[in-house]
Amino acid sequence: MRNPVLVEVVRGALVESRHRGAVAVVDAAGARVLTLGDVERPVYPRSAIKALQALALVETGAADRYGFGAEELALACASHGGEPGHAATAARMLDLAGIEPSALKCGAHWPMHQPSAQALARSGAVATALHNNCSGKHAGFLCTACAIGADLGTYVEPSHPVQREVAATIENLAGVVLSQDVCAIDGCSVPTWAMPLAALARAFARFGSGQGVPPARAKAAARLIAACAEKPWHVAGTGRLCTEIMQTLGKRVFVKTGAEGVYCAALPEQGLGIAVKCDDGAGRAAEVMIAAALARLMPADSDRAALERFVRRSLRNWNGTVVGEIRPTEWR
Repeated sequence: MRNPVLVEVVRGALVESRHRGAVAVVDAAGARVLTLGDVERPVYPRSAIKALQALALVETGAADRYGFGAEELALACASHGGEPGHAATAARMLDLAGIEPSALKCGAHWPMHQPSAQALARSGAVATALHNNCSGKHAGFLCTACAIGADLGTYVEPSHPVQREVAATIENLAGVVLSQDVCAIDGCSVPTWAMPLAALARAFARFGSGQGVPPARAKAAARLIAACAEKPWHVAGTGRLCTEIMQTLGKRVFVKTGAEGVYCAALPEQGLGIAVKCDDGAGRAAEVMIAAALARLMPADSDRAALERFVRRSLRNWNGTVVGEIRPTEWR
């Protein structure tokens, strides 16, 4: 099955580029509210499921043991830009558990937030693992391992108790069995498990609504969603779509990006989960896809209007002149 064109890039009067993809909107029971394209094709959710991976941090009691507040919990769910406040929060998480930053196994890269990268370079410093967009997730894994008495040196291995708990949690939320043949290694070195897009959407419906999961898990999920709604800057950062949508809509929406054109969202009040995948991995197209899906589902005219700037995005040249737009096709 060939996925439909869901996003067009227009320059002048012509469509210059087209992006194919798939969209799944599902409730906690697995009933499909909206599907476009092949939603049974397995995809790697990548960083889109960081909030699901962070559930173990709360459920094991590690978050309470180390006194984590909303900033730390939001960063555990984050693909952050590596801004100074992001790196400082990751360092604080580790310090509260008595763990050295050298224990992070996510690797180092320069901040994705360009002004922060430039400032770091001007200072003569170099990027560390704390600047990695996944450092909050990894700090959460390390703190979970520390709290349960598990080995810190092997926390990224699929056989590690923390990663086994993460996999079991995803299975419970998505209603799938994660076999070894769908396991790969993510960019930050932890396991990533492929699953159908519809199952991924179901996981976020359950995560957001608390339906179909044990009460303790529902409570932990609600706590993470509240933290991200309170501190959305910690989930992504300055000028980032996840942050701006959650700043706009608050607790009504949880949204999270993943690599290679994946986005996921939960609508807690409506009991729905959303998962989108842009076939060619283009982030700009995936952003329009998730924004258009959210706008289609929001019940209030004011919320739909607030999302419009993300649904139809102006295309500007280096002088700031509007030369076109990125927009959804007729499905919106």
